[in-house]
Amino acid sequence: MLSEAMLACAGVINRMGSIAAGSTVSDYHESEQNRQISVSTTLMHLEWQGKKFNLLDCPGYADFISEALGALRVSDFALIVVHANHGVGVGTDAVWKHATEDGIPKMVVVNAFDKEETDFEKSLSQVREHFGERVFPLMLPINAGPGFNQVLDVLRNEVVTYATDKSGKYTEAPATGALTEQVKKLHEQLIEFIAESDDALMEKFFAQGGLSEEEMRAGLHAAIQKQVFTPLFVTAAESNIGVARLMDFIAKYGSSPVDRAKVKATDADGKELELSLTDPDPVLYVFKTMSEAQFGEMSFFRIYSGSVKFGSELYNTARRTSEKIGQIYLLNGKTRTSVPTLGAGDIGAVVKLKDTHTGNTLCGGKRHVALPAVAYPKPNIHASLKSSVKGEEDKVASGLAALHHEDPTFLYMVDSELRQTIVSAQGELHLEVIADALRRRYNVHVELVEPRVRYRETIKSKGDSKYRHKKQTGGAGQFAEVWMRIEPKPRDSGVEFTNSLVGQNVDRVFVPSVEKGVMKAGEEGILAGYRVTDVKIDFYDGKMHPVDSKDIAFQIAGYFAFKEAFMAARPCLLEPIYQVEIRIPEDCMGKVMGDLSSRRGKIQGMDMEGGTQVIKAHVPAKELYRYSSTLRSLTGGRGLHAEEFSHYEEMPREAEQKVVEESKRAKQAPAAE
Repeated sequence: MLSEAMLACAGVINRMGSIAAGSTVSDYHESEQNRQISVSTTLMHLEWQGKKFNLLDCPGYADFISEALGALRVSDFALIVVHANHGVGVGTDAVWKHATEDGIPKMVVVNAFDKEETDFEKSLSQVREHFGERVFPLMLPINAGPGFNQVLDVLRNEVVTYATDKSGKYTEAPATGALTEQVKKLHEQLIEFIAESDDALMEKFFAQGGLSEEEMRAGLHAAIQKQVFTPLFVTAAESNIGVARLMDFIAKYGSSPVDRAKVKATDADGKELELSLTDPDPVLYVFKTMSEAQFGEMSFFRIYSGSVKFGSELYNTARRTSEKIGQIYLLNGKTRTSVPTLGAGDIGAVVKLKDTHTGNTLCGGKRHVALPAVAYPKPNIHASLKSSVKGEEDKVASGLAALHHEDPTFLYMVDSELRQTIVSAQGELHLEVIADALRRRYNVHVELVEPRVRYRETIKSKGDSKYRHKKQTGGAGQFAEVWMRIEPKPRDSGVEFTNSLVGQNVDRVFVPSVEKGVMKAGEEGILAGYRVTDVKIDFYDGKMHPVDSKDIAFQIAGYFAFKEAFMAARPCLLEPIYQVEIRIPEDCMGKVMGDLSSRRGKIQGMDMEGGTQVIKAHVPAKELYRYSSTLRSLTGGRGLHAEEFSHYEEMPREAEQKVVEESKRAKQAPAAE
C-alpha cells in the first residue's frame, strides 16, 4: 500500500487500488490477489521533485525472502516497513540483517497509524529493541487511530495536516506549545548524531555548542549513508497520510547510485577489481527472472556502468555466451513502457534472453567482469510431488525446471531410491505457491504429500545360511549352493563382500555372481524395503554342478542366502538423524523444548545471540516433516530453523515396527499406489 500511495502522490495512478479488491499496481499476480500478500518483487518507478525513484516492492513474508535478497542487492537503500499493530516480524529482522550485510542504509516506516489501538511509543521502543537505539523518529503521529491525518515534522518543526481524500495533499503550520518542546529535544539529539558523522562538523559542534540549521541539513545525507542513525517515519498508506513528506525526504536525503559509485567485482581470472559508475563499458546484473503469460521470460536488471540499448551485444560471464538485448522496458507492475536506452544506475527489464539466469552478469566491451551473485538460504521444508494423472512426468519436470530458473531458493530432485520427486522450499506457503504455479501454468495434476524417509537396514549379531537353488525344467537345469556368514560392521561403513573359499567345491568364476545377487538383495532391502548397510558378508563355501551351475544360478543363490542370513542376524532399521539449529525468542523456550522432546529430539547445546536463543539438537528425519510450520506457530512467526543430515542411528522398537508394517502393506497393495 505504501508503494501504491507513492504512485498516487506522483500522479502515476489517478486513484489508489486496494489489497482487498486485488487492484494494487504491485500485487498483480493471481497468487498474490488470492492470498492478499506479495509473493514476488514488483518493479515500479516515479518522479518526485526532479528525482527518479525506482521502487522494488518486496514480499515481507519470510517464505519469499529470496525476492527481497535479489532486490536488496541492486538497491541503494532499504525502506523497511513495519505495521503499527503487528510490529517487527521475522521477515523484518531478516531484511535488516541482509541490508546491513549488503552495506546499504536503512530507513524505517511504521505504517497503518489510522488503525485502532496503535501506540507510537510502543512501536518505537519495539523497533529500537530490534535495531538499536539509533533509530530516530523524524515524524511523530499527532492524532493516531481512526481519522489519523496529522503528523509532527521534526526536521521542520511543523504540524502537517493531510487531506482525507487520499490525494496526499497537505498544509503546514508551525508547531506550538508542548509539541515545540518535544521537537527541540529531538533536534538536539539529531544534531549530535549528525556532528558525529563528520569530523569537521564535530569540531564546529564543540566550538559553537551546536550546529546551525543549514549545517545540520548539509550533514544529514552523509549521516544516513554512514548509518550513524536510522530515520523513522510514520504513515497511513491506505489513506495516503504522511507519504508525501516521506517522499520529500527521500528525494532530498535518500541514496542514489552516486553514493555507491564503486562496487566490487571479479575479472575473468577471478581477481577482485572495482567497477565504477563512470566506466564507459556496460555492465549489468540480472537480479530476477520471471515468466509472464503474454510476454515470455523477463529478466530484471540493474546497470552498474555504461548504458544499454536495443540491439546491444553483451557477454554473459557465467554462461560464457553472448546475448543480444531485445526490447528494454520500464515497469510499473504489469504496465510496461518500452525505452530505447537506459543508463548507469538505472533499473529495467528485457525480454527473451537466450541463456541468462538470475545472478548472472552481462557486460560489453573487452573487459569480462562478474558481480558477486546473491547467496540464497537453504530450503528447510520438503514435500513429495504426487501426480494423480499418469503420463504427466515430462510436463512436471519441465515446469519444475522453469520455476527453479525463476526462483533459485526452491530445489527439486528426483530421488531414485525413494522413487519420488522431492521439492524443497523456504516454507509451507512457498511450497503451496510452487504447486499452484505448476497446476496453473503447466496444467498438471499434482499434490504435495509427505516424503518417504531414507531408512537403512542392518544387523545386530552374526548370522549364517546355506542356501541351495535347484531348478529342473526340461532342458538345461540350474544348480547352485551358497554357504554364507555375515556380521555387523561399524556405523556408516557400507557393505563389504568377501570370500574365503578353499578347495574346489565352487569355481571362483562364480564369486562375482554371488556378489551380484547379494548386492541386489541389499539394494532392494530385506526387512522393510530399504538399503542394507554396515554388514560384512563372507561367502565361505558351497556346491556346484558340472553342467547346471551357471552365473544366474549363483546370483539367485547369493540373493536368497543373504536374505536368510540377514533375517537370522537380528535385523534392525536405522533412521537418518538431522542436526537442527533453531533460533527463537527467549519467551518461547519452554514450548519449543517441549515440542522437541515429543519429536524424540536430543538437545546438543544452547546459546544466546543478541536477544535470540539458539538451540542445537539431533532430531530424526521422520519427525521433521513440516517442522518449520509448527515452529512458526509456536513462536508467533518469530522462530527460524536450519537442518542438515548428521548420521544414522538405530530406531526405537515401536517406531521400527510401524515402518515394517507400512512396508508390508505397500507390498500387498502395489496397485493402489
